Amino acid sequence: MSQVLQILSGITVLFQPINIFYIFLGYFVGLIFGALPGLTSMLAIVLLLPMTYSMPITQALILCMAVYMSGIYAGSITAVTLKIPGAPSAIMTCIEGNAMYKKGHGAKAIGHATIASAIGGTIGALLLIFVSPLAVKLALKIRTPGKCALVFFALVVMVIISKDKRKGLIVMLFGLACSTIGMDPLIAKSRLTFGIPQLLEGLDTTTLIVGAFALSEILSQCLVNNAEYKAMLDKASAVKFKRKDFFPTWKEMKEIGLWLYIKSAIMGYFIGVLPGAGASMAAFVAYAEAKRTSKHPELFGNGCPEGIAAPECANNAVCGGALVPMLSLGIPGDGTTAVLLGVFMIYGIVPGPTLLTEQINVLAPMYMALLISAAVMLPLSLYIFGPYYMKIVRINRLVLYSAIAVISILGVYAATTSAFQMGIALVVAILMFFLKKQNYPTVPFILGVILGDLFEEYLRTTLTKSNMNPLIFLTQPDSLVFVILTVIFVIWLPRLNKSSDDGAEKMLKK
Repeated sequence: MSQVLQILSGITVLFQPINIFYIFLGYFVGLIFGALPGLTSMLAIVLLLPMTYSMPITQALILCMAVYMSGIYAGSITAVTLKIPGAPSAIMTCIEGNAMYKKGHGAKAIGHATIASAIGGTIGALLLIFVSPLAVKLALKIRTPGKCALVFFALVVMVIISKDKRKGLIVMLFGLACSTIGMDPLIAKSRLTFGIPQLLEGLDTTTLIVGAFALSEILSQCLVNNAEYKAMLDKASAVKFKRKDFFPTWKEMKEIGLWLYIKSAIMGYFIGVLPGAGASMAAFVAYAEAKRTSKHPELFGNGCPEGIAAPECANNAVCGGALVPMLSLGIPGDGTTAVLLGVFMIYGIVPGPTLLTEQINVLAPMYMALLISAAVMLPLSLYIFGPYYMKIVRINRLVLYSAIAVISILGVYAATTSAFQMGIALVVAILMFFLKKQNYPTVPFILGVILGDLFEEYLRTTLTKSNMNPLIFLTQPDSLVFVILTVIFVIWLPRLNKSSDDGAEKMLKK
């Protein structure tokens, strides 16, 4: 309890004028890097590293926390307005948010995303403050078989919730295949490189995400003639947004339910505690769970607020969870916390079990900065910047999509420093463009890419330790829990989807 009080005392340090300035600076930097395809909060912190060298450690960590929280949230902005997620964690938001935007409810979609992100970020930060010691013990109990079963659960559920499960499975397997290109992680052999030296490094996740979403969407927009685009633009512009439109009504919030926010945030936090899981997996799992428990599952895929609230709440809660293994064990929870680990090392601070007790004066302002960064989303995004988010689509399409294409390609180069990866992004864009024309979903492909490396690593490690005996997944308690959850979802979700489709057909007939 004394540690909690010491952490809460960090609020006095945080409210010094210079520290407040760094919170707002970090928020704006994270907003820009999170919203632009190919640029992420991780890249923002990497670029800010030289600046942090001359700063006190407290201010450097406050700046990084604001960038981290804002960058995760900002991916929802372009996901809603342009159907181009700024960050991988906003992919599920892209499905529901853009559908709401096309119906003229774009302001509400942004509002739901902002409120959910603020709630998720706040709960994640509070859980970090109050239950991080317990979370460390829980994370240590989930070993490699459990992590493998969790990843498998996410992959299976993503296929099940696809409208066409066969096509969803095909693109999922394609994504998994792409994740295996390059050097084998366990033995010194190349795979699927076809004699091309540049493929030895594998295909970068940023490259594939930018190609599959940003560039392929631009190719799709090229087929929309000016008359159709102008009609769509006029329809969007005809809706006049006021600041109050960004706030959902009490009835809408009640339909979503407080429990959905709390449940999604807790799921996101504990998924974040698992090293390597990250915000993308949290968003996928929270979305699937929201659909499973929804009273109106037929609305999912057509602009459902629950489908925005759940993933946005979960992915921002990951920020608090991902810090737990990094601070207590020195194991980064995701890419951004890996960069933060570098910040600690620069200042000579070694993460470990004793860090929370020996250097609480350093961590307390950082914890509180994460909490305040979640809270400032509401006034900044809804009151000040919200109307400007909605004006993105009113920019001349030639300028807008040309700029997005250039930024996306440069984002790939900034992440990989490879012209070859830029070319791969173009190839993936063309391929996904033709697949989407045949109604193949994009999201299972991206999930296969993001989770493929983790799934392979955990699966091979588990089978090696068990002498190739797959029954280990049924004999270990941690993995057995996720296996049972997978079976429940495999049985439950298809029935739910069928009843949803039947309900939708009845509504159409009426």
